[in-house]
Amino acid sequence: MTMTPDHAQWFAQTFSSLVGNVGQAVLGKPRTISLAFTCMLSEGHLLLEDFPGTGKTSLAKAMSATVQGSNSRIQFTPDLLPSDVTGVTIYDQKSGSFDFHKGPIFASVVLADEINRASPKTQAALLEVMEESKVTVDGVSHEVGNPFMVIATQNPIEQAGTYKLPEAQLDRFLMKTSLGYPDHAATVEILAASSTKTHVRTVSPKITTSAVVDMAELAATVHTDPAVLDYIARIAEATRTTPETTVGVSVRGALSLTRASRTWAAAHGRHYVVPDDVKDLAEPVLAHRILLDAEAEFTGTTVASVLHRILGEVSPPERRR
Repeated sequence: MTMTPDHAQWFAQTFSSLVGNVGQAVLGKPRTISLAFTCMLSEGHLLLEDFPGTGKTSLAKAMSATVQGSNSRIQFTPDLLPSDVTGVTIYDQKSGSFDFHKGPIFASVVLADEINRASPKTQAALLEVMEESKVTVDGVSHEVGNPFMVIATQNPIEQAGTYKLPEAQLDRFLMKTSLGYPDHAATVEILAASSTKTHVRTVSPKITTSAVVDMAELAATVHTDPAVLDYIARIAEATRTTPETTVGVSVRGALSLTRASRTWAAAHGRHYVVPDDVKDLAEPVLAHRILLDAEAEFTGTTVASVLHRILGEVSPPERRR
């Protein structure tokens, strides 16, 4: 199957419907919801760094309900064990055999809440399943299913007693973004619906999980011109050579930007990627993969400002007529 203009139009309409549906539960955040679905349809994972009470759990639940999938929430704590995430093999005396009891990682959308509060050993338990969509316990592999997406959260405050995610694990996340607080109008609307205890609006399903898989496969066929691939490569290389950084974007990061740009293009009704797609996604896809030089960080330089400058300096390919 190859993306055609008709496919692109259907994809954009369906994508808009998914975003609008989740928008009933997470008010006033269409861009963040769009980024989250771009992650899902690019078969990637999302890292949210946000303050408590901004709707991270609501986002995960609404997304899984929209695609008729399952969802689970794992509260990461210092005493959480890897088996608490992946599952464990237990001996059944009646049958005389070992049975695998699945952990909460076996869900369509998994909310890994405050992931930086768990030990590095438990954080590492997510690496295989995030990369390969399977869990290996006692030498036996178990597929987690498709679609599969991890939405991990970090709290930017109360950092005492937390374990910073290593760069290798940060690189596993397709995007990093935040929900932030809703604007005034959305806040008033939320308060008006506060008669229920949970304050969470339920959303109706829009498509099936099998349709999500089909959309992901279709998005992967969006045409990416060699000139656009060259543009992405030059951006990645610029992040490594600029004096403000000690670690730039890896090849995995460039691949992630390419995959996400294809989905973003389809979400906007196009069967081909344009440089503006790359620019739109550069910060959420690349920023968390870049480490600043200590001196640059001391002078107030931010990763966002470095990326903004690089995007201004690296010339995009000219549009063919």
